[in-house]
Amino acid sequence: MSVSKHLFAGTAASVLIVSGAVAADLPVKTSAAEYVRICSGYGEGFFYIPGTDTCIKLGGYARVDSTLNGLAYDQPAYSGDLGQGNRFADRINSRSRVGLTTDTRTATEYGVVRTFGHVEFQFQNFGTSAPTTISPVNSLVGIQSAFLSSAGGGYAPVGPVFLQFAGFTFGKSASAFASPWHGYPGNNTSFLIGGHDSVTGANNIQYTAQFAKGVSGTLGLDDPTVFNRTPLYNLSLGVAPFGLANTVYGGWRAPDLVGNIRLDQAWGLFQISGALHEVDAAYNVLGAGGVPVAGATALTDSILSGHPDTKWGGSVMAALQIKNLPTGAGDDIKFDASWAKGDTKQVISTSGASPSFLMLGGVPGQFGPSNSLAFGPTSDGVYLPTAFGGDGSIHLTEAFGIRGGFNHNFDPHWSSSLFGGMGWVRYDETARAEYCAVYSLAVPGQGRTYSCDPNFSISMLGAVLRWTPVKRMAISAEVIWTHLNTGFSGSATFTPGGPQPTQLWTYHSQDTASFIVRIGRVF
Repeated sequence: MSVSKHLFAGTAASVLIVSGAVAADLPVKTSAAEYVRICSGYGEGFFYIPGTDTCIKLGGYARVDSTLNGLAYDQPAYSGDLGQGNRFADRINSRSRVGLTTDTRTATEYGVVRTFGHVEFQFQNFGTSAPTTISPVNSLVGIQSAFLSSAGGGYAPVGPVFLQFAGFTFGKSASAFASPWHGYPGNNTSFLIGGHDSVTGANNIQYTAQFAKGVSGTLGLDDPTVFNRTPLYNLSLGVAPFGLANTVYGGWRAPDLVGNIRLDQAWGLFQISGALHEVDAAYNVLGAGGVPVAGATALTDSILSGHPDTKWGGSVMAALQIKNLPTGAGDDIKFDASWAKGDTKQVISTSGASPSFLMLGGVPGQFGPSNSLAFGPTSDGVYLPTAFGGDGSIHLTEAFGIRGGFNHNFDPHWSSSLFGGMGWVRYDETARAEYCAVYSLAVPGQGRTYSCDPNFSISMLGAVLRWTPVKRMAISAEVIWTHLNTGFSGSATFTPGGPQPTQLWTYHSQDTASFIVRIGRVF
């Protein structure tokens, strides 16, 4: 009897253990899986973030390009080592880049709340001035990004990053002054002269109002320190033989006030933009002539030297797009014209800073006569303190610009663009006199062997041919002719800077050409 009880107890325990194990393997009732839902209200590619009412779109692009006789993204050989045609210059400059974007939208009682972010990762060859002879760190501009492109290296520039809410935009975004196409009416190059380009974004606050019949208006406050400060020259610090002087902008105290009125219609769009820009200097003398390191206090006595009165500059732009052309489906013309005074970045513009120009003739890649040169000093203004013989006032630089493009589609796979731009930079009578008086100290012979005039113009004409073998992928080739017209004439003995020798140079307009091949895919 006792044995039977033990056997039964052991058998019962075994059954319970097995039953428990089987029960543990049975499916447990859970909530239904939530699949990704398409969010079609904001366009292609949006879907709901699971568990939320927010829609998101993930995207980006990959792009590889190589430029012959120009810097990355088809910057013409109009300055630096390429402009001089010396042996420090990289004749071919290549860049590989991938960009990633996130775009979220949430419907609220205040309208759609949007966030947007764009970051890029890229690698390039140096494409900069004499990388073996200059420091990768400059106290005035920081680290030169190209030097990060070492073996296995690269760097990550940040594009637009902003939040939109109830008509307001906060963050790093395109200026309200910009046209919808920025500096790209039909080109690949990021350096088309003749108008505004803030495609990479500037820190700002904006408000946009929508009116009836396709009319809208935007007002904004832009931070000018990174994007919209072309040099302000203190001529008492000297003018180099190639035209440049030391810039002495003071600290930022007032944002740029910008705005536009825009009309969107089936035939295209028309926009008028305006901007106000503060031009203020630091001091008349920086530490008895010493230039301080950026971020450090100027050497003593600067305050005692005083400073010129602050002036306000500004700019206006008219932009026009015409669609539905009889030349073909999707063809269009984009065109804008700009004027600026003390706000030169709105005309002599790139996706980065306003360039100044120096080109030599008779060297590889340049088409001017041998031993000739042209330069163009780009500035928001110039001044010469009274202690150095000037009137002590800031004289704002004036600039005019025009650019545009015609875009034609041959068929769904082939398209082309013809584009161009031109900018004129003008100094007033007093500014020219003060500039030339100081320039004569660096280059003897003014009024005898040469005449001085810092006014100049620069023009560009280009064409692009594109092949789209599959959707969202394009292979293109672009060629640009660039012409620099100098206001100087005659000749003088000097050096335009290392590694060039001191010899007789003739002031003469210059020409160059650049060529880029690009392959890219948007995803």
